[in-house]
Amino acid sequence: MDQPNPAVDPQNPGPVTESSSWQSLSILSKDSSRNSAGEGSYGRSGSKPVRYGSRGAESEGYSSSQKEITDEEARFIHINDPQQTNNKFEFARNSIKTSKYSVLSFLPRNLFEQFHRVAYIYFLVIAILNQLPQLAVFGRGASIMPLAFVLLVTAIKDAYEDWRRHRSDRIENNRFASVMVNGKFQQKRWKDIQVGEILRVYSNETLPCDMVLLSTSDPTGVAYIQTLNLDGESNLKTRYAKQETLSKMIEKEVIIGQIKCERPNRNIYGFLGNMVIDGKRVSLGPSNIVLRGCEIKNTAWVIGVAVYTGRETKVMLNSSGAPSKRSRLETHMNREIFYLSAFLVALCTIVSTCSGVWLHRHRDELDYIPYFRKLQFSYGEPDGDYNYSHLGWQVFFIFLMSVIVFQVMIPISLYISMELVRLGQAYFMIRDRRMYDETSNSRFQCRALNINEDLGQIKYVFSDKTGTLTENKMEFQCASIVGVDYSGGRAALPEENGYAVQVDGQVLRPKMTVKADPELQRLVKSRKTTEEGKHAHDFFLALAACNTIVPLVVDTSDPSVKLVDYQGESPDEQALVYAAATYGFMLIERTSGYIVIDVQGERQRFEVLGMHEFDSDRKRMSVIVGCPDKTMKVFVKGADNSMFSAIDRSLNLDLIGATEKHLHTYSSLGLRTLVVAMRELSGLEFERWHLAYEKASNALNRRARLLRAVACDVENNLHILGASGIEDKLQEGVPEAIESMRQARIKVWVLTGDKQETAISIGYACKLLTNDMNQIIINGNSMQSCKKSLEEGKAMLSSGGKKVPLALIIDGTSLVYILDNELEQQLFELATKCTVVLCCRVAPLQKAGIVALIKKRTEDMTLAIGDGANDVSMIQMADVGIGISGQEGRQAVMSSDFAMGQFRFLVPLLLVHGHWNYQRMGYMILYNFYRNAVFVLVLFWYVLYTAYTLSTAINEWSSVLYSIIYTSVPTIVVGILDKDLGRKTLMKYPELYGPGQREECYNQRLFWVTMVDTLWQSAAVFYVPFLAYRHSTVDGSSIGDLWTISVVILVNIHLAMDVIRWSWITHSAIWGSILATCICVIIIDAIPDLPGYWAIFHIAKNGVFWCCLIASLVAALVPRFVVKVFSQYLSPSDTQIAREAEKFGNTREFMRAEVVMNPIQDPPQEMPR
Repeated sequence: MDQPNPAVDPQNPGPVTESSSWQSLSILSKDSSRNSAGEGSYGRSGSKPVRYGSRGAESEGYSSSQKEITDEEARFIHINDPQQTNNKFEFARNSIKTSKYSVLSFLPRNLFEQFHRVAYIYFLVIAILNQLPQLAVFGRGASIMPLAFVLLVTAIKDAYEDWRRHRSDRIENNRFASVMVNGKFQQKRWKDIQVGEILRVYSNETLPCDMVLLSTSDPTGVAYIQTLNLDGESNLKTRYAKQETLSKMIEKEVIIGQIKCERPNRNIYGFLGNMVIDGKRVSLGPSNIVLRGCEIKNTAWVIGVAVYTGRETKVMLNSSGAPSKRSRLETHMNREIFYLSAFLVALCTIVSTCSGVWLHRHRDELDYIPYFRKLQFSYGEPDGDYNYSHLGWQVFFIFLMSVIVFQVMIPISLYISMELVRLGQAYFMIRDRRMYDETSNSRFQCRALNINEDLGQIKYVFSDKTGTLTENKMEFQCASIVGVDYSGGRAALPEENGYAVQVDGQVLRPKMTVKADPELQRLVKSRKTTEEGKHAHDFFLALAACNTIVPLVVDTSDPSVKLVDYQGESPDEQALVYAAATYGFMLIERTSGYIVIDVQGERQRFEVLGMHEFDSDRKRMSVIVGCPDKTMKVFVKGADNSMFSAIDRSLNLDLIGATEKHLHTYSSLGLRTLVVAMRELSGLEFERWHLAYEKASNALNRRARLLRAVACDVENNLHILGASGIEDKLQEGVPEAIESMRQARIKVWVLTGDKQETAISIGYACKLLTNDMNQIIINGNSMQSCKKSLEEGKAMLSSGGKKVPLALIIDGTSLVYILDNELEQQLFELATKCTVVLCCRVAPLQKAGIVALIKKRTEDMTLAIGDGANDVSMIQMADVGIGISGQEGRQAVMSSDFAMGQFRFLVPLLLVHGHWNYQRMGYMILYNFYRNAVFVLVLFWYVLYTAYTLSTAINEWSSVLYSIIYTSVPTIVVGILDKDLGRKTLMKYPELYGPGQREECYNQRLFWVTMVDTLWQSAAVFYVPFLAYRHSTVDGSSIGDLWTISVVILVNIHLAMDVIRWSWITHSAIWGSILATCICVIIIDAIPDLPGYWAIFHIAKNGVFWCCLIASLVAALVPRFVVKVFSQYLSPSDTQIAREAEKFGNTREFMRAEVVMNPIQDPPQEMPR
């Protein structure tokens, strides 16, 4: 299809029935609290604690767009006068900088950031100590090389990433825009644009800065923008220029005016200000500003004045990225590093103490002992100390030298290995075709590389409903009008072509067809001949008028037929407008001042006199229209709990009761419900509203609150018209995904803002709730009632008899009284013992409060998944946050750690990739500890037989290269590629997810078992050659080469014994590392300037060398092999059983067998506080 165009030419709307008494009065009230769901994460005060359960939770997170603004806090902009605008305060220029470094700052800043890791500081101190003459053990260059290598690799990576950012910034800043200079529009680079300048942007161009609209190509001042680059929403949105500036000829008239607005803030949905133009003061709101990064669509050009530029634009203020999180495994790893540090100190203490004892025993011989001789003989007569300090200092120096020699006990290469492994794991997750969503053409996104392994340890999943479990593609299903239920459309088939109208010889049809109830269609076609027909007329007129939908026409293959595409920010509104069109109330045109609706073939023009958009406090929206019959009506639609408080109950209680009954029925079917009402306004009431609205909209202080009060004042004493039921279908595979997670012992909690009945119905549909569950429902309206309900729920837990699964269902009102007080502990105790928890009518911060309820009291891993801005707080609170790339923009994605297109992808992500990532990373960390500890202990054993002098047989360059070249590649390759189980097995048996929840692959017991094994292996590798060569004349360098090769072969065979899935890459890495070690040892020994020249050639030609090599490896590995075989035979784990079934192909027997999986402790034990 071609690019969509406005539905009807504004200059020629065609024959329209309208009242000549109406002037083109446009009072479009865009309430600045447009979408509080997305504002909970903006501008939260650090000094004010967040109360998750408070009634004001939603408003506490407002940015400065919603707060009072004083002259001191305001920004003053002189239109078309950048010099005067920037005279008092020079505002930011329009150049942006996303790069972190400059040429001069790169080295110091990058080093400063890298040394935030304590281990790097440790190795820096070691390298500095080795530079001191008294402590020099290794060569000065060799001691610095490991740290320098790690720092260099990281610096190169950071430099490359920053170079790409610099290139992107340069391209962005040097783009051209049309800017008014000396009364004419001229081309100017983006980076040179200043606040106060007037710009003109053409169709399909990107806005260079945040601008207040002055004029557009549309005579009514409307502009269509696409905010895809800002929030991911592809639907077009409308913005408006003020009538006071719309009529001005910008290029021919000198515009003199001033804008007073709020200072820059992150809220992309709010803007507060006013403009003084020609001595008249007009208000400015979110509908009058267009933001940097948006694109102009279906509008030839727009002209505006720059108010925020460069780093002060809203898109730049929101580009901070997701919060940094640390994985549970890395946190536990720090504990083991502390143990290794203590072990290192113990080794150094033993060496220094023994050295002190040895020096004391041989104190009479120290004058002539070569290493410790005290006397200086260089000048003939012995004179003064040569290489010896006082005994105490000598012991202290020996301790520090021991730290230098044994420094590899703390594996510096582990950090960079973990980063590379996570990068590789992320690559395979992103490339997984089973997590590719064809409908949205989106791949899996890995936005946080440092928590991949946490995906394998999740115990709680907190999920939003709309757009996460459901598609967020709304379809009108049924309506209740005048107390009569019209649900016949649910079983009907949609009409092939649907409703259509003739406009200028062309046929216009809605782009989507809706199933229509035949009886309701007959009622609507009867016009207003009956009371029921009049109510039906007003009902669908309200659906067509009370919205912010923009109708656009798109071409079809038939030139005489056009489709009307309704673009809007709310899928609910789109569904309602399509439904109205199906029943003959087709929205044709929308401008800032009026709308045109085809009512049963008759085009009618309605003046838009005012509009109060939806906000989370009122939970409704309203529009005031001037009708063709010269009456004024206010149409209101909203949530039932807010609408019934505004409806005049004295008129028809039976009608209200019947509507409430139908609402309950719709909710039980899982439908989303809205109540529609109206009332007529007298001229006096309209004038009163008009004056109050003008006063509120021109106020800079408390504007949002004043506008809300004006809206509530006009939205009262309403006449109920009916209610609607909209279906939001479940996403594909949701029931199966929830069942798989339940089998994996992952608890799924659903947190939604929908009605309780709707949530329960969806719960049954997705198999979250089952018929065998007992439901505990808490709907309290006071602390006492909530306390009583919690006690009754706990009583059900303690009741005897057969254990029945329980489901806790609680609403947001009850959470107000439970969270952040003494009842919170009772809720925790009850909720963790229930199989399912369903929270309804919850605010965004209450969602975060529920996650915090578990996170603060247990050590269980939590995951939150959602698709909307109202899920951001929950996503950031959880250990792992996942955003769904859905219909509600990208706020959730931009705040998440991972992002994907469908809820069902959670199963392969957790059960497959999460399992693999945790198993690989846990093993890799333990292996790195083992690998380095073996090497250190071999050095330690040698020190015991050299009078504790810390002379080493192993060449210093081999010590340096051990962690960098000899043994680093195999562990990285195995950490990326190894798979303990296949994908099919992991998906078929979700219980195999349990090892991660029970921390079976990395725990303290495994650490200490590994260290005991390390102690034995190091002793075997050292003592076999030591005893064989004890009485020989072989020198230290030669036997050092033997130990070097033995240790490298040992640790690689140790790794090979644990590899499950071999590939040519794994073979190359493991056996190639052994070969590379032998080559490096030969090269080092072939350099005459290095100690141990030609040593390997002397010792390797003797058969004893090869016998010792084989014997030491066998002695070291046989005990491990025997223990491993017997443990797997006598007490196999779930993973080992499944692996054997895979290996020998006994899948049928495995499927028939009742494999008893190790239980997960449920409920979780509370953390000590």
